[in-house]
Amino acid sequence: MLYLDSAATTPVRREVLEAMWPYLTEEFGNPSSHHTVGERAADALADARSRVAAVLGVRAGDIVFTSGGTEADNLAVKGIALGSSRGRHLVTAATEHEAVLESVDYLRRLHGFEVDLVELQPDGIVTPDALDAAIRPDTALVTLMYANNEIGTVQDLAALGAVTSAHGVPFHTDAVQAAGWLDLRVSALGVDALSLAGHKVGAPKGIGLAWLRGRFPVEPLVHGGGQERGRRSGTENVAAAVGLAIALDLAERDRADAAARVRVLRDELIARVLTEVPGALLTGSPTSRLPNSASFCFPGTSGEAVLLELERRGIVSSSGSACAAGSDEPSHVLTALGIAPEIAQTAVRFTFGADLTRENVESAVTALTASVLAVSALG
Repeated sequence: MLYLDSAATTPVRREVLEAMWPYLTEEFGNPSSHHTVGERAADALADARSRVAAVLGVRAGDIVFTSGGTEADNLAVKGIALGSSRGRHLVTAATEHEAVLESVDYLRRLHGFEVDLVELQPDGIVTPDALDAAIRPDTALVTLMYANNEIGTVQDLAALGAVTSAHGVPFHTDAVQAAGWLDLRVSALGVDALSLAGHKVGAPKGIGLAWLRGRFPVEPLVHGGGQERGRRSGTENVAAAVGLAIALDLAERDRADAAARVRVLRDELIARVLTEVPGALLTGSPTSRLPNSASFCFPGTSGEAVLLELERRGIVSSSGSACAAGSDEPSHVLTALGIAPEIAQTAVRFTFGADLTRENVESAVTALTASVLAVSALG
């Protein structure tokens, strides 16, 4: 089997498992306990926080460990918006992950926020002018993802951050898909809050983080014993936090070489699919996209049928977000870009790991060509 669905999840790295193991066995302490067993757990948690902070180039105290990317998005979006004294207006994009869109909708429905969706280019890019036009004096938060999980389009966060900074508006980014492939140093991104998920970079599922710039007040979503400096109560998952820190360390160490190598293979795959598969359409930006992402629509087919044919030929991929798998509705990302619903339902997404080879590309193209032809013939 060839696994080409890394945007959905990645396998846990051996180094991560080995680093976690002591905190799942003999080092079982609660980091809030005031005895030696608890203090060792607290030291491990502090070290994990410092490692993550070093990758992002931020203060360790501004890192909040969460149960994953979804909770991190919820904490950043709801927490900053509810803690803001600027007003009751939010700016986001129709192509955001459901964790952001549902958080924004919650704020609209239950807390009276107004929401503006920024204008998008056909490839999903947000321009600084479009963002500037959407911001109002009462804007409490701008939230725009770094790299789209379905189409791979990458935003120029530094340019967008210059706009939000000029207005004095907090800027959050969902960077879940960017980890391991793009620069995560917040000084280069111009953001004030950032969300990550461990299982996209070789850590286990169920751990993530929100970085929240210290000068912005944040309303906590989970109340209790005041852990994570009062921003996310609950006994911390020490082992998973250790695993996330090690995974991010390793991903950052390998990032430049992996991204450069996989980008070349991605471009080869895209070029061949567009040449060899009749009617293939590339979705997202042809240039400003994740190194490990190639997404297409195949008009006249069924995306789900193509995926079944691919798996029968040993290739595992997806039609888009794993969070929306099984839905009969077309992708909200693709329809937001003006793609007709019947074409959006033909989507197939390949997302690669750092171990991608040219032989893998050959296998994927061969299987995809045969699968699209088989489905087209049935239609």
